[in-house]
Amino acid sequence: EMLDSNPGPSCNSEWTLLFWTSVAVVVPVIITLWCSAQRSKRKSHMKDFFRKSKHGWHYTDLFNKPTYCCVCSQHILQGAFCDCCGVCADEQCLRRADRSLSCKEIMAPSSPEGAMEHRWVRGNVPLASYCAVCKQQCGTQPKLCDIRCVWCQTTVHDDCMESLTDGDVCDLGEFHNLIIPPHYLYRVNKLRRRHPDEYSKLGSSCGSGWTPVLVLANTRSGNNMGEVLLGEFRTLLNPVQVFDLSQLTPSKALQLCTLLPPGSVQVLVCGGDGTVGWVLDAIDAMKLKGQDQFIPRVTILPLGTGNDLSNTLGWGAGYAGEIPVEQVLRNILDAEVVKMDRWKVQVASKGVYFRKPKVLSMNNYFSVGPDALMALSFHAHREKTPSFFSSRIINKAVYFLYGTRDCLVQECKDLDKRIELELDGERVKLPSLEGIIVCNIGYWGGGCRLWEGMGDEPCPPTRLDDGLLEVVGVFGSFHCAQIQVKLANPVRLGQAHTVRLVLKSSTMPMQVDGEPWAQGPCTITITHKTQAFMLYHSAEQTDDDDDETIAEACLGSTAK
Repeated sequence: EMLDSNPGPSCNSEWTLLFWTSVAVVVPVIITLWCSAQRSKRKSHMKDFFRKSKHGWHYTDLFNKPTYCCVCSQHILQGAFCDCCGVCADEQCLRRADRSLSCKEIMAPSSPEGAMEHRWVRGNVPLASYCAVCKQQCGTQPKLCDIRCVWCQTTVHDDCMESLTDGDVCDLGEFHNLIIPPHYLYRVNKLRRRHPDEYSKLGSSCGSGWTPVLVLANTRSGNNMGEVLLGEFRTLLNPVQVFDLSQLTPSKALQLCTLLPPGSVQVLVCGGDGTVGWVLDAIDAMKLKGQDQFIPRVTILPLGTGNDLSNTLGWGAGYAGEIPVEQVLRNILDAEVVKMDRWKVQVASKGVYFRKPKVLSMNNYFSVGPDALMALSFHAHREKTPSFFSSRIINKAVYFLYGTRDCLVQECKDLDKRIELELDGERVKLPSLEGIIVCNIGYWGGGCRLWEGMGDEPCPPTRLDDGLLEVVGVFGSFHCAQIQVKLANPVRLGQAHTVRLVLKSSTMPMQVDGEPWAQGPCTITITHKTQAFMLYHSAEQTDDDDDETIAEACLGSTAK
């Protein structure tokens, strides 16, 4: 009785412990949720503010180098920066910075003497930048110091400013031949008669070697570097030259070509082979509008997964920031112009007489069989979970898994019994194949020289502008893998100006330049469409043994 008579203190202590434990768990959760809501609300207000601003503001939680506010001069860890002019500000000073500090003007008159003036921004100069006067390193003091011109990228110490020769004249720096000066667009806007001859006269004031470059970046390609590259190119060039293809189509972006001297424009496509094809289709549309004289030359910064066209033209198998964007622009200045065949793929489904055939453009290759099946499986899963496929390495690993699965399942076997092949009107007898690949370029499958194979057998040479397609067969996914590591040769079926395939029965996976689909019985006809002007870079190749072969294949088509 004495033991059970007084249970109260023990019970109270348990309830007290439970209460404080709950408080310790719930209060931090409530605070975290409140902070998250406030942060989301603040970001929403900032996004609205950034959209209305003349600056190209971007908010960051942590700057990647010592940074100082351009308004209060205090050291800041987080805040906003303009990717056009380089102005930085903390959150409290942001509105003041937006009002008092002007950004790069994309269109402005030149000085009365005809020269362009520097546009200086103080502080936060690039790392390893040197003073144009004393040649010593700038930005070494732990404070807001030294100045930089947002156009020519010249940096000068505060103390050396008075000694700067031609202090007010800006020559646009190293990349003056690639930049569209603000005064050029100002003069174009003042023209009473919009005519190509007028643009050529205005262009002569920009120098004899002026070949302005337009940057078209796909922020969704491959390893998602597009957003960073857009900012870096806006810093070095006129922001009006830099386009985000997630916000503006290539057709609209390329209309800037019609305000520049005919034959002078170059287009840098930052993206995968699919993005390049998208831009080339937009260029073909310019021809249909009668804008042939404004057709630009196209170069590539490979951000996709395969990047076979980029590899063929000497721009590498993939860009991951290993060289600075300044070097990318230097490579463009040194590149040579070549012609590249483009092809029309016409797919006429069997039994559908009143529907127009599907027409596609081809730059790289067409295929039916195991590699198209891998592309179709990859594409289907990427559509469901796009965030998972944000790395080039992950993408290639997924392709490998699909290829391994097909080695076991062999979904495309007996292709030779289901399909007929004609090259220039002549029927080709097929061996027991699982896949047929029709190539326009040297590389296939993310870096493999498909037509040459192991390189131990003589084969007809390939060129980008010869009007010929190379047609090969493969025995399956395992055979594809052997070819990629140079342990086997493909089945060379021939070269032709026109390729015709008839799928007699069943449904087969097909792809054009990495865009796959499942196709029922049909007739596929591949014919020459047009030629595109591309830029070829001879300094970089993925395989040193192939340098001479690739150079001959591309430079044999150099545009005179």
